[in-house]
Amino acid sequence: MAAEKLLADLKKGVIAPCYLLYGDEEYLINETLQQILDLIIPLTDRDFGLFYLDGENTDVDSLIEYILTPSLLGGRKVVVVRNTTIFQSSENLADLVQKIRNNIDDNPSKAAKYFLTFLKLAGFSLEDLKDSGWRRISDVQWSKIIAGDAGEDREKWLPRILEICSNLGLVELSGMDKIERLEKIFQNGLPSGNCLIFTTETVDKRRKIYKMIAEQGIVLNFSIAKGEAAQKEVLQKQIQKLLERYKKKLSPAAWISLGKKTGFELRRSIMEMEKLIFFVGDRPLIEEVDVEEVVGKTKEDSIFDLTTALSEKNQLAALHALKALLDQGLHHLMILTMIVREIRFLLHAKILVNSGKLPKFSSSMEYGWFSKNIHPALSELAATKELPKDFLTGKHPFVIFNALRNCGRFSYPVLIGYLDDLLEIDRGFKSSARDPQLLLENFLIKACTKAS
Repeated sequence: MAAEKLLADLKKGVIAPCYLLYGDEEYLINETLQQILDLIIPLTDRDFGLFYLDGENTDVDSLIEYILTPSLLGGRKVVVVRNTTIFQSSENLADLVQKIRNNIDDNPSKAAKYFLTFLKLAGFSLEDLKDSGWRRISDVQWSKIIAGDAGEDREKWLPRILEICSNLGLVELSGMDKIERLEKIFQNGLPSGNCLIFTTETVDKRRKIYKMIAEQGIVLNFSIAKGEAAQKEVLQKQIQKLLERYKKKLSPAAWISLGKKTGFELRRSIMEMEKLIFFVGDRPLIEEVDVEEVVGKTKEDSIFDLTTALSEKNQLAALHALKALLDQGLHHLMILTMIVREIRFLLHAKILVNSGKLPKFSSSMEYGWFSKNIHPALSELAATKELPKDFLTGKHPFVIFNALRNCGRFSYPVLIGYLDDLLEIDRGFKSSARDPQLLLENFLIKACTKAS
């Protein structure tokens, strides 16, 4: 089923008990997921009716409990399981090994998550592989377990990934035997009013649980389009939707210039287009000169990527942006300053929200609505001079907008604690021989943990 048909059915009130969104195009998966949620559960019901689980860390027992428990208020209950591994099997092992290799340098945290899934599917134990235990696996055993991978170079990446897992404090995922309990639940049917949504990158279509979802629910594939022409077509559709939403147009020359800078890669192109939309302000046409001025991987862009990932609790993106900044030669003290600034803005936003002096808003609000309904109230509040000069209300409207949208992910005590952590990191920079990059990475991993 195509995404357009699914959304059309939802608008008619046709809701399946379960959905599976899978593939490489993370942006399209997230966009479709948001559209599904907007159609099946109102904002007013989400505090007690919408639950997000991290599929890479949630055990099957917890997932089953969420599925079987009815909504607290008796309405619809939606459980979203992001990045689940339950649709993978040993047939995916060679692909997982390749993904570990591909990400171990640029995204070590992501590589570690792939490795934990690899261990679960291969039947290896993290404890047994540590301290050179992996050397006891012969080439014959490796090739038999991981079909399609001879394992000649595992001495290059296996010790490194084990060290990364240890540094991140990661533990093994729950076993596969509990999946049978989940299959029985699908066989008997989910409780009335409950809806389950999975997202993942890879699936094995031969698995029983996949076939059950395909029969009883909706499965959508968001794999990266093959070939440049197909990629451009997908990107054009998504950019056109974005432009129509904000009543903007993109000149042909600007489109070509954007493609040269982003390689027509979907996620980055969309992110750059969002920057362009806010950059041109009220001007309806985005031109080539705007693209030349805004788009490009500068230090400013990487700082924007880092602070955005931090405020959105996107751990992988935050670590990637940190590495990009360090590779560009930005001093670690400057990076620390920008992180402190972002945490303070989130804290200021939390204070504003808790004050009760703002019009009611949601984290899904659009910039235009914010400009019309909330920013005038903030301007009036700033005019009273009750707030310090460096308070959030004196910053650019787009900075305020993002802080208000994202502050709900953090509690007030947690943000205060992060400022204390950052003060200790600053002292550590100046008084110890510890690696500045490691100190910053550890903070980002902590701050971007979903439960923090």
